[in-house]
Amino acid sequence: MNEFMKISKDLANENLKSNEGGPFGACVVKNGKVIGRGSNKVLLTNDPTAHAEIMAIRDACKNINSYDLSGCEMYINCFPCPMCLSAIIWSNIKTIYYGNTKEDAMKLGFKDNDIYKYFSSLCSDDKVIKLIQIDRDETIKEFQNFEKKKDKTIY
Repeated sequence: MNEFMKISKDLANENLKSNEGGPFGACVVKNGKVIGRGSNKVLLTNDPTAHAEIMAIRDACKNINSYDLSGCEMYINCFPCPMCLSAIIWSNIKTIYYGNTKEDAMKLGFKDNDIYKYFSSLCSDDKVIKLIQIDRDETIKEFQNFEKKKDKTIY
């Protein structure tokens, strides 16, 4: 498994135990080094924007003292929601590696499909952002575990 996807997967797995948010993890990588990490903190913070990708962007920007993440890549255990996809674009990250699909997230009850449809033309332009799926056979495990949880919260 890719070392950076493993970090994202592990962050998602930690959320299965902490119940701080959904089963999502992300990391920002620059020149082969992790500069930002994030897991979903929506439930912990009562902040609907506290998705893993947003938290990783905030952490990376703080760590390099810049709002510009040009030259960085992001590794996420799931295809980003429309909000996160927009934030990634705004941060100037040009390459995303993701594990689980948006359909995998919808199967759990996360309801982004209408927003995806609205933004569908944006998700097909490689000039804006390149989306590359990797390691789904590993990242899907947290989703499968989340699906079995009795104390999960869908938001």
